Amino acid sequence: MREYLLSILVAALVAYLLTPLVRTFAVWFGAQAVPRERDVHVIPTPRLGGLAMFGGMVAALVVATGLPEMRKVLADGDISVTRALLLSGGLLVLIGIADDRWEVDALTKFAGQVAAAGIFIMQGIQIYVIPLPTGESLTLPPAYGVPLTVLVVVATINAVNFIDGLDGLAAGVVGIAALALFSYAYLLSREEGLSTLSAATLIAAILFGMCLGFLPHNFSPAKIFMGDTGSMLIGLLLSASTIMLTGQFDPAILANGLFPFFVPVLLIPAVAAVPFIDMLLAVWRRTNQGRSPFAPDKQHLHHRLLELGHSTRRAVLIMYFWVGLLASGLVGLALFDAAWITLGVTVLVAVAGVLVMLAKPRRRPAQGGGPLAPPPPGPSSRHRAGVP
Repeated sequence: MREYLLSILVAALVAYLLTPLVRTFAVWFGAQAVPRERDVHVIPTPRLGGLAMFGGMVAALVVATGLPEMRKVLADGDISVTRALLLSGGLLVLIGIADDRWEVDALTKFAGQVAAAGIFIMQGIQIYVIPLPTGESLTLPPAYGVPLTVLVVVATINAVNFIDGLDGLAAGVVGIAALALFSYAYLLSREEGLSTLSAATLIAAILFGMCLGFLPHNFSPAKIFMGDTGSMLIGLLLSASTIMLTGQFDPAILANGLFPFFVPVLLIPAVAAVPFIDMLLAVWRRTNQGRSPFAPDKQHLHHRLLELGHSTRRAVLIMYFWVGLLASGLVGLALFDAAWITLGVTVLVAVAGVLVMLAKPRRRPAQGGGPLAPPPPGPSSRHRAGVP
């Protein structure tokens, strides 16, 4: 555990200390988010926060490679985790910097994401097995494993990019997911008497530290946005940890049934469920109105929470609450025998919490004594709409 705590501390501290320097550079470089019609933030806000997060990742990897036991798991046989993360992460950071400054087209960013997945595969990070409902592992030949790995990497990166819609939302949600993956891998390894040192667990720990260090600067009102530089980077690390955890545990030795075998596969869809549903509703809404599914609007979930009278902070905390419940529920089901009891308690707490949070949204009366109306956006509302 000491190795992981040290990695989390280094990643968080370096990301925290670098962020003000990156913010100054972003202002000088001209990488700022200028408010658009559908945005709520009213002043230009620097981007490139992902550059500080990348610095936290590099520092944590340097420290980890200096620890003898951790050095072994980072270069295990044909897999070179450090090289894979530095090369693929560096590539996406460069593309992200260009996008945050000059707005790169979607095809170029997609090509960069596929290339980053290709670097993973060349360095040995690939999906080799997938769990089956029978509890067995299906070994995948390269003809299936390679495209599936690319799909997971690209889908995860874009899911994180879609979440990046409010101050602190993406950093917090991915941080919660990383903490859940770390807890799952570490606690399950201890419970089954296996070694707790693994590259997948380390990646999750570093990712949690990066998000933790950046979040104080990014929480509402945000002083800096992570931009595509950050959203693509943390999505990449989230996919790396998930891919390496998939199939890591043998179902034959799991004491709590087959469910723990499926947690890595289920965690990211669970974390991304809310924004994914929001995306499907947006496509349905726009096509129903005879508009392009890519046409921007201000009817996303976070916009609706703001219209209900919730502040940006409160809206983000509600999203944290949902993601935390889903992630902790999955981890709890994997680690404890009383699966149905855990599930029932989780559902009850979720319903109670959401009812409390939505019971009395604060509204301001409209001028002229009319019906209640949402508060107008003000200087304190500086979140960025991540996607149309």
